[in-house]
Amino acid sequence: MADTASNRIVITVLGRNRAGIVAAVTKILGEASVDIRDITQSIIEDIFTMTMLADMSGSDLDFAALQARLVAAGEAVGVTVQMQREDVFNFMYRL
Repeated sequence: MADTASNRIVITVLGRNRAGIVAAVTKILGEASVDIRDITQSIIEDIFTMTMLADMSGSDLDFAALQARLVAAGEAVGVTVQMQREDVFNFMYRL
């Protein structure tokens, strides 16, 4: 896959804070050869949030397969994981 905007994804994670959230999500990305380009996370009170911009051009997984693995990993640690293509995200949230 070429490095294009359609290969870049936005991943958001939201839920009650607990140990292992970042590890669960990044483990899936590492195993899938997805390159994390930017990451931010914060904890407000007991609420964990994380947003990542990543490039899946080096991955053998397609979008749906990666999304399914991330959702399952999130469920395993009690958080919601959402994934969108960067171009779709930008279109939805343009100002």
